[in-house]
Amino acid sequence: MSRIGRKPIDVPSGVEVKLDGHHITVKGPKGTLERDLHPDMIVAIEGNVINVTRPSELKQHKSLHGLTRTLISNMVVGVSEGFSKELEIQGVGYRCAKQGKDLVMNLGYSHQVIVPEIDGISIEVPAQNKIVISGPDKQKVGQFAAEVREKRPPEPYKGKGIRYVGEYVQRKEGKAGKGK
Repeated sequence: MSRIGRKPIDVPSGVEVKLDGHHITVKGPKGTLERDLHPDMIVAIEGNVINVTRPSELKQHKSLHGLTRTLISNMVVGVSEGFSKELEIQGVGYRCAKQGKDLVMNLGYSHQVIVPEIDGISIEVPAQNKIVISGPDKQKVGQFAAEVREKRPPEPYKGKGIRYVGEYVQRKEGKAGKGK
């Protein structure tokens, strides 16, 4: 059995889960998430616990077992607590600000980089070099954070750019540091 797949999912109070065939809907204080699950997976809701089982020991069913359980778990956590990614900007003159629903960044280009907020995602700027992206859908939050980081990824020589908080960027020596 899959170690992840056989774990039951506890549904916290205030979260409502509906299963309609292979379509699952999870409602909570942070929003509503919907997803179509693979038709082979067996999902059972018993009170405040969701169990995922697989019909056979085929390799595909083993792969889908843990995936399905994790997707449902992320939906439950997302609508109850939400997910967030923190980014930090490093570099002289690099800064960001929130103007209305847009994230406006000065990243060393000749122009400002403007990223509009999308549905289901909220952007906060607690300091001019910090960005917090949050929302109920883990995949959307991670994808949006990656797209913002892509505007100026950290470079290895001076370390300038946008990086995740806690991300390690391996530094390189410049050409002056090379021996003869």
